[in-house]
Amino acid sequence: MSQASISRSISFVHPLQLSHGRNAEVWDVNGRRYIDFVGGIGVLNLGHCHPQVVAAIQEQATRLTHYAFNAIPHGPYLHFMESLTDFIPVPWPVSGMLTNSGAEAAENALKIARGATRRTAVVAFDGGFHGRTLATLNLNGKVAPYKQGVGVLPGPVYHLPYPSRDTGVSVEQGLQALERLFAVEIDVAEVACVIVEPVQGEGGFLALEPAFAQALRRFCDEHGIVLVIDEIQSGFGRTGQRFAFTRLGIEPDLLLLGKSIAGGLPLGAVVGRRELLDALPKGALGGTYSGNPLACAAGLASLEAMSDANLATWGELLESTVSARHAAWQANGLTPFLGRLTGVGAMRGIELRTPDGKPASAQLAQLLERARDAGLLLMPSGKARNIVRLLPPLTIEPTVLNEGFDILERCLATLA
Repeated sequence: MSQASISRSISFVHPLQLSHGRNAEVWDVNGRRYIDFVGGIGVLNLGHCHPQVVAAIQEQATRLTHYAFNAIPHGPYLHFMESLTDFIPVPWPVSGMLTNSGAEAAENALKIARGATRRTAVVAFDGGFHGRTLATLNLNGKVAPYKQGVGVLPGPVYHLPYPSRDTGVSVEQGLQALERLFAVEIDVAEVACVIVEPVQGEGGFLALEPAFAQALRRFCDEHGIVLVIDEIQSGFGRTGQRFAFTRLGIEPDLLLLGKSIAGGLPLGAVVGRRELLDALPKGALGGTYSGNPLACAAGLASLEAMSDANLATWGELLESTVSARHAAWQANGLTPFLGRLTGVGAMRGIELRTPDGKPASAQLAQLLERARDAGLLLMPSGKARNIVRLLPPLTIEPTVLNEGFDILERCLATLA
């Protein structure tokens, strides 16, 4: 099928046309099967066409396909939000709103933080990714390709280095950068919020240092700054727990959600402290499609499948398989381009580096093509696009998971 009607500003990782999928497998229009380690870029934690989610969508489609919630409330929105706020592991009451996407959740969080604090400045982090809308572009800790050619962006936004064992930035260096920012660049009293991913997605599955996160939490409390935690990609079991922020020993003021929230239907959310969500005047939040009944039904079914026991079992399988395979490849000297395992828990990336320690971007491009030809779909990430981010469904069958890693192993061994 021709792509003449598609904007050339949209890029494609894999030149395929998919027909259908089931759990961790997809088929193209020619009937060829692939193992899917992309998962819709983290959207399909429950896999393609999860039976419980499909059944919920079908049943809801016979009852009500749409109503704008801010015109007249409807049951799917109310039921889903009740379950979602119960699903957030914090000891205080949670309030929230639904959006159409993660980027829209981030945009609304900025608006909420400004309204609650009457401040405008935002602090974000190098390597972060929060969306492709105009305001979220400036939050992203990377210029190409997101910020190129669009001129002055909404702000002010200030960036700090991301303290992580995966970046080599220490907790001390991160705190020094934080101190310098408010000594040199901006008055702390002007900052509305700090936005951070507990595990960076687009950045290469880089895990934030808990000690820095805890210091940042204390700093925000001291200065009346809203701490926004972006779990659009790391949430809903991707690390093996409900949310990655619990690994850091902190709680968010606002939590951004999306991707695997609804089994593939467009849905996002901003949830957090009630006093923040109630800071704007009535009518300031909402949207025509936000919390569409079909998406809410899918979201409710997804939450029902994500019990703590299921998430732990799925996460343990992924984490143990990835860790064991990577360790074996290193021990056996599979390829001189094999670098570190990034991330935490079941949210892992495989770094490729040249023998002299430089990012092996060309080899990653080779790997994507060779794996695809062998029946495995992979997703690149990282500033230099030299990290494979592994996003198979959490529900992947062990035999399919190992088949995918067998393909990955064979392809890694061929890199030159």
